[in-house]
Amino acid sequence: MHRSRVGKCGARCPALLIAGDSRLCWHRWSVNSKHRKTLRAIFAKLISPAIIFSNIESLIVALGGEVIEREGSRVKILLRGEQWRCDRLYPGKDARRYQVEEVRELLERVGVLP
Repeated sequence: MHRSRVGKCGARCPALLIAGDSRLCWHRWSVNSKHRKTLRAIFAKLISPAIIFSNIESLIVALGGEVIEREGSRVKILLRGEQWRCDRLYPGKDARRYQVEEVRELLERVGVLP
């Protein structure tokens, strides 16, 4: 059960993200149910082998981040001043366990929690 809190925007939001002293509401960005499902999967105790890498990229963009294509299959992800560099794996579309752990650390550093 989620408790509603008032975010910086002044709205009551049941899905409020707390990051230090600042309160970040999901509705401030275009985070839909697919993004919330991906976020829950990233922060799950047991990492799912079925998290699709493009869903992680979509979540980052929805949170106001940027995905920059690098040489080859390299990708640079920027989110609120933090960055994460990784490889897109071919031929599979699923993210590897270490990639999910690294994106979890990135989200924790910028204050995004499920």
